[in-house]
Amino acid sequence: MNEQTAPPPAAATKSLRLSSLDAFRGITIAGMIIVNNPGTWRAVYPPLLHAEWHGWTPTDLIFPFFLFIVGVAMAFSFTRRIAAGASRSGLARHVLQRSLIIFTLGMILTGLPDFDYSQKLILDVLQRIAVVYLFSGLIVVYTSSRTQAILSVVFLVVYWLLMVFISVPGYGRGVLGPQGNVWQYVDQVLLKGWHYHAEGILSLIPSFSTVLLGTLTGEWLRSSRSHLEKAAGLFVAGNIGLVLGLILHQWFPINKLLWSSSYVVFTAGFALNLLGMCYWAIEIKRWTAWSRPFVIFGMNAIAAFFLSSLTSRLMGMIRFSAGSPEHTISLKGWIFATVFASWLNDINASLFFALCYTLLWLGVMSVLYRKQIFVKV
Repeated sequence: MNEQTAPPPAAATKSLRLSSLDAFRGITIAGMIIVNNPGTWRAVYPPLLHAEWHGWTPTDLIFPFFLFIVGVAMAFSFTRRIAAGASRSGLARHVLQRSLIIFTLGMILTGLPDFDYSQKLILDVLQRIAVVYLFSGLIVVYTSSRTQAILSVVFLVVYWLLMVFISVPGYGRGVLGPQGNVWQYVDQVLLKGWHYHAEGILSLIPSFSTVLLGTLTGEWLRSSRSHLEKAAGLFVAGNIGLVLGLILHQWFPINKLLWSSSYVVFTAGFALNLLGMCYWAIEIKRWTAWSRPFVIFGMNAIAAFFLSSLTSRLMGMIRFSAGSPEHTISLKGWIFATVFASWLNDINASLFFALCYTLLWLGVMSVLYRKQIFVKV
């Protein structure tokens, strides 16, 4: 890629966008809002909670799906920028700027209400996305697809070896339980005195593979193959990933908190299958009516996640008296108790609150969609 290129013909600058990818992203964002916003954490259906340690639930698929989608979208957006005359250095600056913005948004959410970060998750969701996007994006900018494929495997193998062969003081080697594992030990050393993050710093390594596998998928979808060939490739690769992930589970268990190598392969397989279904339904069969709500979410993904998370936190911070000065209730708690728990049992009220909250934000995003307002970071 040359530092400067001649202006491309008009056809080359045509927007490269897949409605099926927007729908898949929207499904993921809707899932994020639902699982992050129950009416009460005291009553939640098990599939809407993360697995306590080894294993997985539907909720454990959401975060890797988003990172995978970041990779797929990267293949399209970078190509579009190159067609518009962008250089490698220009793309690298774009990656850095976008990462800083996403990281800053994450720190705002994490910092509320007092912005004392000593006992908070420094690598919360948006911050983690920002860091993974930064390093993965630079890899994509400066390497070939072949190198990216090799690195996606190398990261998984290296992480596995680190987890198995590094000895943790007082525990020894190869511990993959909640206590005494290398992932936890690294966090305790590097973030001493701080609240370490759920997935840990070391598990950023296999997270790069999740994004790179998405980028390779994006390259497949950008190819000149027919729609049917592309869909078939997604399903074949997806089912290989599912089977391989289950096989690897025997040695390095599927585990979101560890972001284990088997978890990366397994969730990538799941993502490929779901993307394949969206691609087949929308791009091939032209069944689009069902996908419109998800496309609306998908076109403003970061805005939907940030604003819904910010509003939820503000509703938890706003408190008022509940009968006496000593007893207060949050705005969210009052809405839950008054509007939902007053006629439903706790677990159904909690679910219904989450669904209604998601629909509320679908309405907000629909207004932006109709006005053609798409928040880009």
